[in-house]
Amino acid sequence: MGKKIALGLSGGVDSAAAAILLKKAGWQPVGVYLKLGHGSSRSARGICKKLGIPFCEYDVSGDFKKEVIGYFLSELRKARTPNPCAMCNRRLKFLKLFEFAKKKGIDYVATGHYAKIRNGELLMPKDLKKDQTYGLCFLKKEWLKKIVFPLGNYTKGEVYKIAKGLGIMKSEESQDLCFADNVPEYIEDNLGRKPGLIKDGEGRTLGRHEGLHFYTIGQKKGLNLPGSYYVKEFDVKNNQLIVTKNKNEISRKEIVLYPFNLLSAVRAKERVMAKVRYRQELSSATLQKGKKLKVVFNKPQYSVTPGQFCVFYKGNVCLGGGAIC
Repeated sequence: MGKKIALGLSGGVDSAAAAILLKKAGWQPVGVYLKLGHGSSRSARGICKKLGIPFCEYDVSGDFKKEVIGYFLSELRKARTPNPCAMCNRRLKFLKLFEFAKKKGIDYVATGHYAKIRNGELLMPKDLKKDQTYGLCFLKKEWLKKIVFPLGNYTKGEVYKIAKGLGIMKSEESQDLCFADNVPEYIEDNLGRKPGLIKDGEGRTLGRHEGLHFYTIGQKKGLNLPGSYYVKEFDVKNNQLIVTKNKNEISRKEIVLYPFNLLSAVRAKERVMAKVRYRQELSSATLQKGKKLKVVFNKPQYSVTPGQFCVFYKGNVCLGGGAIC
């Protein structure tokens, strides 16, 4: 008999294929549906039934509200752009899967993420278009020895074919927020409106905004200003939105990261490839390690947004990441 493994099961194509592949590889998967307070366990339960594997529903809704939604709203209040998915992986999803596994005497955890782990290091997957290492950069390093990513060596097309036999057609393509269908409405419902002035770099008043939490650096739409303006920065103290017509003014070569998380050893100065948002090409940079991490890019990066994550790589190895200050 193979070793037991706690598999995070959402009920979609990816986690279904992960369950099938784990069984084929000789593992004994236990399907774990994390109840977040929204969504249904119906599909996940059905997958387990078809595969003849145990199913468990683990209620983590209270922790999700505190650790993920709480973090999301807290960052917005500070006029920062949060990354709830990456924080969910660290503070909730994997933490709770390991918590469940420990209670059941299970040593290993698996999910349907597109990533690889080799020799305790986090690697990009075969399907680079689906690479999810960006959102996994804040995992605890010690977890990597106990995590299995069955989809790491497969493309999305191959995964669909694997899951097709179970009749699972529901995709797990990401949306802006799993807990909100309409993000602006959700933000308004939870944070309300806090109107203030829109000004340019010279201090001239150009218009009014409805609340700094509705905007992000580089945003162009929704400003309702004559001419082409971009959000440059936030004056939180005076509740003012600062805009510019010059895109170069919202580009930066140097950024500081804090908090940060290192998954692999790095030197005091390390040449890396890095990106400041999920769907972005990697760019050459130098990592400078201290109490905080500094990333110096060879070329200016457009629309660097405080609160978002900068993630860095050496070859196909994800070295870690951090929140942009």
